[in-house]
Amino acid sequence: MTENHHEHDVLATLTALVDEATLARLHQRLEHEADRSGLLDIAYTTTDTPVGRLLLAATPRGLVRVAYAREDHDQVLATLATTLSPRVLHAPHRLDTAVRELDEYFARRRTAFDLPLDLSLSRGFRQLVQQHLPEIAYGHTASYAEVARSVGNPKAVRAVGTACATNPLPVVVPCHRVLRADGSLGGYIGGAEAKHLLLELEAAA
Repeated sequence: MTENHHEHDVLATLTALVDEATLARLHQRLEHEADRSGLLDIAYTTTDTPVGRLLLAATPRGLVRVAYAREDHDQVLATLATTLSPRVLHAPHRLDTAVRELDEYFARRRTAFDLPLDLSLSRGFRQLVQQHLPEIAYGHTASYAEVARSVGNPKAVRAVGTACATNPLPVVVPCHRVLRADGSLGGYIGGAEAKHLLLELEAAA
């Protein structure tokens, strides 16, 4: 037996001896210590919603990422570790408010989010468009051309489409409210079904 196999067997044995409650307490302690020591740059959790399981990630500045399951949560976390900081930890308590506001939104008890946002994953024109999107009122839609005009660049219709497609905070930053000029859905990072569901939910409120 190699040394690596031996270490694996020992670890497996120790893990089997530790119950889930103890593991949860140990993780909670790690989470607290990392937070207290300023070593927690990106906290994340997942939450179940009518549009599937969403990954939520936050920096000390605010919510930085909302990701659909189809985006591959593991890959999203790996990208965050590369682009922002490798100090990423599953820390649900840091996302409690975000989870609560999403629950209220999907229950039609909330029409706007009051979360601090970290838009550092976007730059330039894309960030400008994403900052504007929450101005499209709940239950309303706008065309890509209308959004382009509203941000002062009426010829940048395609660039608006790109900004919506690369929005790192779907649902919270409502790119689902932007449609094609003919009223058809257009693309959406969560897929056409999710976009349709969000629009229906808002229209029914």
